[in-house]
Amino acid sequence: MIDSETVRAAFGSVRSPGRLEAIRSAPTILLDAAHNPAGLKASLEAVAEAFQFRRLVAVTAMLADKDVDGMLELLEPAVDELVVTENASSRGLSADDLAAVAVPLFGADRVTVEPRLDDALEAAVRLAEDTGDEVLSGTGVLVTGSVVTVGEARTLLGGSS
Repeated sequence: MIDSETVRAAFGSVRSPGRLEAIRSAPTILLDAAHNPAGLKASLEAVAEAFQFRRLVAVTAMLADKDVDGMLELLEPAVDELVVTENASSRGLSADDLAAVAVPLFGADRVTVEPRLDDALEAAVRLAEDTGDEVLSGTGVLVTGSVVTVGEARTLLGGSS
């Protein structure tokens, strides 16, 4: 029989890179590899529970064979702005195709198109910092939509393995 303290300690040390992983602060940058509506719904609930963001910007690139509409419908009420981009997968949607789905849901004023992921991350940080005051606490960037996207963002942001 394994002692319960050993089990607690073991689970307390488990890490899942790319699942609600806070990789930077000021603004907080979270990586979450949700790639379907059920996963994204759980992630957004966890973000709302764990963080009290005053302003949240999402960066997303998705694969064409996923439920893009379902994912964007969940993101729309949860984020202030959306930055659409691309990942390196041959199955990925172009940023323009993703924007064509996002704009009717979010409005053109809430969607930024940046085909390169590094540019998309920079744009999201700028948008998150654009709070109208100098206090950056309570601002965040959520990178989501695909395991590929999150893996690439993790590499760009210097995440360790």
